[in-house]
Amino acid sequence: MSYLTRTLTSALLFILLLAGCSTSEPATEASAEEENQQPILIQGPMPIEAENFAERLENVEEEESGTFVFYKGTVDDYPVIVMKTGKGMENTAAATALAIEKFNPAAIINQGTSGGHDPDLNVFDIVLGERTVNLGSLKTGNREDGEGITPTEWIPMDLMASEGSAGEDPDAENIRYFEGDKDLLEAAQAVKETHKEGKVVEGTIGSADVWNNEVDRIQWFHENFGSSVEEMEGAAGAQIAKAYDTPYLGIRILSNNKTNGGEYNPETAASNQDYVYEVVKEYIKTK
Repeated sequence: MSYLTRTLTSALLFILLLAGCSTSEPATEASAEEENQQPILIQGPMPIEAENFAERLENVEEEESGTFVFYKGTVDDYPVIVMKTGKGMENTAAATALAIEKFNPAAIINQGTSGGHDPDLNVFDIVLGERTVNLGSLKTGNREDGEGITPTEWIPMDLMASEGSAGEDPDAENIRYFEGDKDLLEAAQAVKETHKEGKVVEGTIGSADVWNNEVDRIQWFHENFGSSVEEMEGAAGAQIAKAYDTPYLGIRILSNNKTNGGEYNPETAASNQDYVYEVVKEYIKTK
């Protein structure tokens, strides 16, 4: 091989080496960017309220922490985590704090089924949580032995109102509402026509570790707290999300409504997850 040939060969190899380096750098940057993306967290209390969505994820990995289960995957190449929180306010508060600490989500959607408080809403209608409120944080009146109980005279107790006694501070005798994130609400409104089984409205989601079957009690909450539906998780998640300044929205479908005779239908859980899936895809477009 002549000197000129060896020189040209060396130069060609050097150029190919540079080209290889230049093409690998964007891939590395893309991988790093994907790893740094904050996931969207979807919460569902029970398997029926979480696993339908989890089945739609791509590249799924399952992770457990305590009794909580995380399905980590992607939607349209964006990281999404579906979490089974378990039922109730305590489970949801713990699950939300744990998920925020572990995954630093860009946003949280708490979704599932609910019971209707508004007689104008029917089974399969969906309520977007413009506001979420704790229906179980109440202060009773002063009554002595034998004077009975009067639940309709109980008043709200805002546990976040002061550092002092919430039971004695008059500033705590107010209703605490947690506002739904505006960007999440906008995404939800943009795809509401995809939900064919019922209508989609903005409203107030009420939460408590209480299952109300007394229609008069339900009507009392609707009239005094403005509740559209009730469930057992949302306000706890909203309170923790607010503490971490994490965007949050509750999305609840009516599985029954005692105020107008709407009978329980378990198929509503899957229907709600189908709609939330469309919300997530819409929200991803803004990221």
